[in-house]
Amino acid sequence: MIERWLSIIGIGEDGRAGLSASANCLIDGAELVVGGRRHLDLVGDTRGVKAEWEKPLEATATTILARRGTPVTVLVSGDPFWFGAGATLARSIPLEEMLIVPSPSSFSIAASRLGWSLQEVTTLGLNMPGFTPLVRRHLHNGRRILALSLNSGTPSELAAVLTAAGFGPSEIIVMEALGGGRERIRRAKAQAFDLADIDPLNIIGIDVVAAPDARPIAYSAGLPDSYLENDGQLTKREIRAVTLSSLAPGAGELLWDIGAGSGSIGIEWMLSHPANRAIGIERDEVRGARARRNALALGVPHLDIQIGSAPEALQRLPQPDAVFIGCGTAGGKVIDACWAALKPGGRIVANAVTIESELGLLAAYHGHGGSLTRLSVERAEPVGSLTAWRPALPVMQWVAKKPVTAS
Repeated sequence: MIERWLSIIGIGEDGRAGLSASANCLIDGAELVVGGRRHLDLVGDTRGVKAEWEKPLEATATTILARRGTPVTVLVSGDPFWFGAGATLARSIPLEEMLIVPSPSSFSIAASRLGWSLQEVTTLGLNMPGFTPLVRRHLHNGRRILALSLNSGTPSELAAVLTAAGFGPSEIIVMEALGGGRERIRRAKAQAFDLADIDPLNIIGIDVVAAPDARPIAYSAGLPDSYLENDGQLTKREIRAVTLSSLAPGAGELLWDIGAGSGSIGIEWMLSHPANRAIGIERDEVRGARARRNALALGVPHLDIQIGSAPEALQRLPQPDAVFIGCGTAGGKVIDACWAALKPGGRIVANAVTIESELGLLAAYHGHGGSLTRLSVERAEPVGSLTAWRPALPVMQWVAKKPVTAS
């Protein structure tokens, strides 16, 4: 039978008083006690040596593994496997060698303070640099959100994101040092956020209220064109919706967006699932910067924009699950390079508006199969005092799936 030499114990702001007798015995019997400075202070004196987490956390796993077979206790906040260090340690230490002793998570305590049903609340971990914009996709009138903060500045950053998106009337509840003697709960409207002296250890509740000018992100593909800063290099809403449907994003998949322009396709690909990734290839630095701004504003700050031209810029990129080739970039060499790089079973979608680029798609269709579709959109626009249909340029779309048996 494998010895469970590593104990991972969730601890709250009430320290040892909130732990069971068995959890306290595990701490007292450990030869090494690992945790953040706050956790180590909460347990007080220990028989074993104390060690603080290193950065990155994986480095501490090496230190812990060096003690394999001797009693080691790791202290974490609340539930070790809910935005905690448990998953990090489980990547290098077999679960059979661990004893997990969770405490109520910060989310559970926060929900109990607010009287919110946790199963109906969106929970977010914004406790990493650059993660605050991730709240953007979850802003819908009447929804409730609980978010772990990175530091004392996170609540005001969230207030700015909400206000910019038209959700300024939303109530922000800042809950500091929950479960301990320093606990404090305060409220403010996002558009008038003025809370100061916020404890770095805080969790934020958001009761979302939409103003008349709110810009929620729909759960369907095809964001309004007005949501995206652009110079005209934009896959328009109707064509974009069809394109995303053809790309068929799956959870955790990687997209190459060739000729990213405003970044609209990569952004909506990432919005379809929080685990999705996208790399946009754009030869124009001004457009590349614009795509990054759009990604930040729409809640996917980790869209990776690479400045360069295909196919040269595709070298050394990770293998994609899907590829989109925008209008004006669908040349034969680009298609061939993308097809070669695409994972077996992956999808490729290319759009064309010129006769020359249509010829490239026709050749790809004959070479690799798939389907060809011509998409046409007309919009009603004023003609003097009357209204008439104004057609946009028709778009030819080639869609193909790479055979699983392809080399």
